Amino acid sequence: MRESNMPEERMTGGGYNPFEDEAETTLRPKTLAEYFGQEAVKDTLSIYMQAATLRREPLDHMLLYGPPGLGKTTLAGIVAAEMGAQLRVTSGPAIERPGDLASILTGLNTGDILFVDEIHRLSRAVEEVLYPAMEDFALDIMIGKGPSARSIRMDLPHFTLIGATTRAGMLTNPLRDRFGITFRLEMYSPEQLAVILMRSARILKVEIDQGGALEIARRSRGTPRIANRMLKRVRDYAAVRAQGRITDAVAREGLDMLAVDKLGLDHIDRMILQSMIEKFGGGPVGLDTLAATTGEDTITIEDVYEPYLLQLGFIMRTPRGRIVTPLGYEHMGCPVPAQSALGQQIRLEIEEEEE
Repeated sequence: MRESNMPEERMTGGGYNPFEDEAETTLRPKTLAEYFGQEAVKDTLSIYMQAATLRREPLDHMLLYGPPGLGKTTLAGIVAAEMGAQLRVTSGPAIERPGDLASILTGLNTGDILFVDEIHRLSRAVEEVLYPAMEDFALDIMIGKGPSARSIRMDLPHFTLIGATTRAGMLTNPLRDRFGITFRLEMYSPEQLAVILMRSARILKVEIDQGGALEIARRSRGTPRIANRMLKRVRDYAAVRAQGRITDAVAREGLDMLAVDKLGLDHIDRMILQSMIEKFGGGPVGLDTLAATTGEDTITIEDVYEPYLLQLGFIMRTPRGRIVTPLGYEHMGCPVPAQSALGQQIRLEIEEEEE
């Protein structure tokens, strides 16, 4: 699968935005008790941390995966705080050469936690250095070149590696197998997000009622990062138009102004659906054709816009291209054709199976 390097600037995008770092850090919970949601993960992780503390050992290496914006970085910081350990943060793309990783590893102390975001983007050469570090807490260093080269093993302090990824399937099997603990973070319900928004509003000193929090939560795609981003924008709208108080009506008006609809679709999401319906009869539409029609590149459509439309059941991937489903027609306020593309596709697949 291809990797998109496009910076995430959308209101409804779950990707990390470095320009929001200070504000986002302020809203992040610092303890496991403050971290709301992901109850199964929290309960299990609490037991693992208590057991490691009783044994006076570092926690096992941990892999966190799931869609962006669900709190993987936050959870790594909480683990470090609960274990009384120092946290070192880096990312897969930042570790370009084996020497970069060796420098990081030799700077760690016993019990430290190394957090590697986007760990699926580590190069194969860097991974090879990481294997003995994770398994044997050792670093193999090559001295010299050619036939006279020799390997020296350097002992490392016992540390905990926490890897985070949005694409667990892109991890190599040898790397994945070296993690003793693996957690998948789930999307949040609107009710859970509303609780998070109420807490964020208190920190930001924003007046918001339950209805306003729920309205923002419903449009946040199940993602705390998006919910907090929307809260800050609705806060601006409320300050100018509603004496600073966010109610359900104010939240609705503010998000409508930002072109975010009741299910969290923005104008580009709707443009993709509208193009497929009006220009191609609902599909099938090839990815290249869809990119040319909407003015977005194929990687951006496939990696940024499609996943949520697929999750909602508004489009469907087929061997012949993308198809708009009846749910997609309904959301766009368009009648479903009697001979819809989806129905034709199903009939074709049935005929192919019969042959």
